[in-house]
Amino acid sequence: MSNFKAINFHSARFLKSAARLDQCPEDTGAEVAFAGRSNAGKSSALNTLTRQNKLARTSKTPGRTQLINFFVLNDPAFRIVDLPGYGFAKVSKETKRDWDYHLEQYLQERKSLQGLILLMDIRHPLTEFDQEMVEWAYESGLPCHILLTKADKLKFGAAKTQLLKVQKELTRHRELVTVQLFSSLKKQGIDELSELLNQWLVPNEPSDP
Repeated sequence: MSNFKAINFHSARFLKSAARLDQCPEDTGAEVAFAGRSNAGKSSALNTLTRQNKLARTSKTPGRTQLINFFVLNDPAFRIVDLPGYGFAKVSKETKRDWDYHLEQYLQERKSLQGLILLMDIRHPLTEFDQEMVEWAYESGLPCHILLTKADKLKFGAAKTQLLKVQKELTRHRELVTVQLFSSLKKQGIDELSELLNQWLVPNEPSDP
């Protein structure tokens, strides 16, 4: 086990927003991106992880986040990234195509991207776009960790059954895709998520002889 200092996610602060790849921060260090449908609880998960109620916007209007938002952590080499929510945004087809193009460009060309956190409402997992994101990450060799959010909406047994069902659906992706239960309301799954993010962001240091 490496002896790196754990990242303090509570230190997260807004760095900048970008509409295009060329507006993103310098492509150095390491970052992990959060993606999901507009109603999957992405903003709530980011706020829960960082213990900051207003770090990521939460809105009753799905699709409010239209930019790639970067947050720097206690070590400036490490960032978490809030990607535009997909699904319910009430925008023109032309605007949506533009978003899709720049988002795809970020995911494919961003060298500092170490992994993708994909959020799905536990009651409606693996939508068509969710599966496209999983396939893209898998084909690109990018680790993908799924948060089945709003786990508090189901009884424990039902939530566990849903977890096993999603894991079974993704059996052929298991080398790169992992799944966990998560609830922002109940603070469930935060430690598991934090540990994974540390593993992705901080390179393993050689052990002392």
